[in-house]
Amino acid sequence: MAGTRSSTRNGSNNSSPAKNNDTAVAGTKRKPDTDADAETSPKRGRKTSRNQPTIDSMLDNKPKDNKDDGKKAEDDTEMQEAAQDVVNDAENEKAEAQPGEQPAKSESDRGTEAKDTNGQEADGKTDTSSVNETEEATKPEVNADGAIKESSQREKKIPSNILEKGVIYFFTRNRVSVDEAESVGDLQRTFFVLRPLPTGAKLGDGAVQDLKNNRLFALPKKVFPKSQNDRFMAFVEKANTSIQDLKDNFFQGAEYNTQTQGTRHTDPVTPVAEGVYLITRTEDATTHLVYSTTIPSEIGEVQEDLGIKDQGSFVISVKNPERSGPASASLPQKPDFSKEIIEEFRGLAWAEVKPKYLDHEYCQILLIGENTDKAVEPTKKNEKHDKETPKEEIEQLEHEDELRVQHLKGDDSVFEDLKISKDEYPKLPTTW
Repeated sequence: MAGTRSSTRNGSNNSSPAKNNDTAVAGTKRKPDTDADAETSPKRGRKTSRNQPTIDSMLDNKPKDNKDDGKKAEDDTEMQEAAQDVVNDAENEKAEAQPGEQPAKSESDRGTEAKDTNGQEADGKTDTSSVNETEEATKPEVNADGAIKESSQREKKIPSNILEKGVIYFFTRNRVSVDEAESVGDLQRTFFVLRPLPTGAKLGDGAVQDLKNNRLFALPKKVFPKSQNDRFMAFVEKANTSIQDLKDNFFQGAEYNTQTQGTRHTDPVTPVAEGVYLITRTEDATTHLVYSTTIPSEIGEVQEDLGIKDQGSFVISVKNPERSGPASASLPQKPDFSKEIIEEFRGLAWAEVKPKYLDHEYCQILLIGENTDKAVEPTKKNEKHDKETPKEEIEQLEHEDELRVQHLKGDDSVFEDLKISKDEYPKLPTTW
């Protein structure tokens, strides 16, 4: 990608004003004198909206600028191309296995042969020991040297309608034979990674501990929804994985042979933004993915074209794999949801998100553009118990992440956090 802007934040200790964005979370991108300020940030004004439509009504209404069959065909083609990539990757894994040998099973495959992800055995009995072992293996290592800090006070203040919080990364990958992308049309795919953190944790200095709880999402449309009229599908391409595994087996480019398409080549991914996120549930029973970017310091042309903002959010819902849909918009394999999860859909085609759903590969989600204020509004229950609001929590998390990345390696902080040297990947691009 062509010229870049600075990806570092101003090292000054002077506070910078909040961005003037009426539809965004009031992120400050501020730089206080001490880290203690992160624990004493003032309360923000609460702004709520009760006019948010439900998921069902949003799905029923057609976009005003819909190009009918032409636009739908384009969307379906993009999803089908993404689905074919999943098939090709699976073929590549099989081709790498020696003749007469079975392809190596992933850890998730081995773990689900006798039990599903909830510890459910084939005979219907629950194996609680395996569940406990899994929880222990993914439990964050909280100590003075790591980025994740224990905060009992923070735990008590977290609103109950925050289902998950964490760090989010945005990536793109160029189309085959495109050396330098000049627009969204030169991209093969856009991706994002959700890296969950303990709900009551705060971010301190250093890189986030590398646990096997990351999720890689593929966005076939390549751009994120920019308004309520935009409803784009995405899916979990990899789940229960570490950043190191993503670096070794996904971030880097590769060339390999397939039985159906011969030699295939994929370019390395290009990081384009980093930030923090919340998954929230509002009183109208909808779930939302809200994020605030911390890198780059200023959103550029690349991020704007991709629909990445300083602060943004989407209504997010999960597709019931038992309900049929257009073949061109379906994946070749269903997520291995347990019987209990399937029952939670209650026969509906779409359901609100629970974080455990996203821990399954091939889980399909729908992202709908929205006004960010809706995603971070408080609930009456949390107001009654004097809890923080989601808006205050994401501002606090954003501020902590800004301080954290300042102490990494400046404009290469995103690479340091992902264990990627600056020699392996370019700096964060802000212009094509």
